[in-house]
Amino acid sequence: MSDQPPRAERVDGSPPQREKPPPTAHLRRRRFSFVWLIPIVAAGIALYLGYRTLVQQGPLITITFNNAFGLSEGQTQVKYKAVALGTVETIDLSPDNSHVVVRVRMNGVGTRFLTDHARFWVVRPHFSPSNFSGLDTLVSGAYIEVDPGAPGGRYRAHFTGLQDPPGVRSDQPGHTYVLKAESIGSLSSGSPVFYRDVQVGEVLAYDLGDGLGPVTINVFVRAPYDRLVRPESHFYNSSGVSAGFQGGGFHIEFQSLQAIIAGGVTFDLPKEAADSAPSPNSAVFPLFASKGEAEAAGYQNQIPIVAYFQTSVSGLSRGSPVNVFGIQVGEVTEVKLLLNPNKGTAKVRVAMQLQPERVFSANEFPKNETAPVVLQKMVDRGLRAVLESGSLITGQKQISLEVVPGAKPAKITREGSALVMPSEGGGLDNIMSSLSDVTTKLSKIPFDALGSNLNKLLVTANDTIGGPEVKQSLTSLSTTLKDVQQLVKNTNDGLAPTLKALPGLTKSLQTTLHAATSTLGQVGRGYGSDSDFQRNLEQLMDQANGALRSIKLLADFLDRHPEALILGRTGRATGG
Repeated sequence: MSDQPPRAERVDGSPPQREKPPPTAHLRRRRFSFVWLIPIVAAGIALYLGYRTLVQQGPLITITFNNAFGLSEGQTQVKYKAVALGTVETIDLSPDNSHVVVRVRMNGVGTRFLTDHARFWVVRPHFSPSNFSGLDTLVSGAYIEVDPGAPGGRYRAHFTGLQDPPGVRSDQPGHTYVLKAESIGSLSSGSPVFYRDVQVGEVLAYDLGDGLGPVTINVFVRAPYDRLVRPESHFYNSSGVSAGFQGGGFHIEFQSLQAIIAGGVTFDLPKEAADSAPSPNSAVFPLFASKGEAEAAGYQNQIPIVAYFQTSVSGLSRGSPVNVFGIQVGEVTEVKLLLNPNKGTAKVRVAMQLQPERVFSANEFPKNETAPVVLQKMVDRGLRAVLESGSLITGQKQISLEVVPGAKPAKITREGSALVMPSEGGGLDNIMSSLSDVTTKLSKIPFDALGSNLNKLLVTANDTIGGPEVKQSLTSLSTTLKDVQQLVKNTNDGLAPTLKALPGLTKSLQTTLHAATSTLGQVGRGYGSDSDFQRNLEQLMDQANGALRSIKLLADFLDRHPEALILGRTGRATGG
């Protein structure tokens, strides 16, 4: 059997026609448009960025600051060594309005900085005498800097920002030391620390404590200079300018211009500390007020001396030098006034420290002699403590140990651990005291009575000189001198006639000279030496002396040539 249906025959008997199959439907495919790639790629990028953001996004932390000056939401970044670690999201005030709360979204790199050792602060332009920093923020704006601190630590998401940048970063090698001082002077945070005029560190901070004890100052010394800080090192305040008279001239000393403006600390390394080990971190040192005090503290042998004075010590103060023959051997440590209300007396106690190492080396100082014995030997030879002027311009005084001629014997005594040195007045005070004594003695001289007596004496002298006896004596003396001159002239022609009158002339001359001597004695007692009459008398006496010399020559000639009395100076006698 066939499953096919019977063919239908046509009425006219013609064979039936075959029916055409129905037409087949064909679907037309739509082509892919590349326009769709743009949103697909964009969606893929968005998904990738979202995934990356979710993967790399760090935690949200909060940092509190005193103010938000320079900070902006969505712009201010958190940086470490100029690498961005996060961005500020929001800035709000605290509930009590005392500070601001800054929320920062950290990235994946910045997450490892979030420990309790980390420190945050705002970097802004900073101008101070000690340094200038943050100048780049004038263009780029402020940012938050982070210091990760020491390795380790626990995770933390809430921080309190620093008001100022820390002096030492965790990645900076070096050591921190503690200094103790009575006052800080012009020191402040950021003041430099020097060694041989090279800046090797800075002052970190200071603490007054309870206000009764010394001030604590923390300083940082960078490596490798921290190995120069040893137990024998001395720190001293090198701030400002030191001026004074030294070596006969005006001396000015300062560390640097930076130390003048911002203050500074300097430390040294003594030669005897060459083999010592460096000091550990947080070692404590005293901070001396000056270089001189630091040098004095380095002397191992210190001999305390005390001297008492009862004169003015104005200009003498702590640190004043103690000299021997102009060479400093110590310094004054205390000047104190002592009053005794019971006796009503007062004196000044001056404490000193003698430092033999200023003069003697360790090998030169006598080993078998003690300080009291050596000083007693010197005191026996007149050594005394004398207060003298160091500068007449500034009025500064100093103590001089010098030998005083004729000093009374004294003994060295003890006052606790100090030796009591005998003192002696000296210097300008002694000169003024001597002048005062001279003035007192001069004031006791009766100048008025002396003037009155002198006036009476001059009146008497005038009466005496103007009298007839003096005039007659002078007339006789003048006549005699003329005769003597005529006699000398006549001897040139011949001695015989002249010698006949010689005895009478000699007698007359002696009488006249005796009268003149008596008269001049009265003149010398009653008349001044500076007068015209006195000068005339002196001229007459010179003439009289010339006449007597002529007579003496005549007598000598007659003694050698007696025949001249007969022959005169002519003939054979002349040839002799």
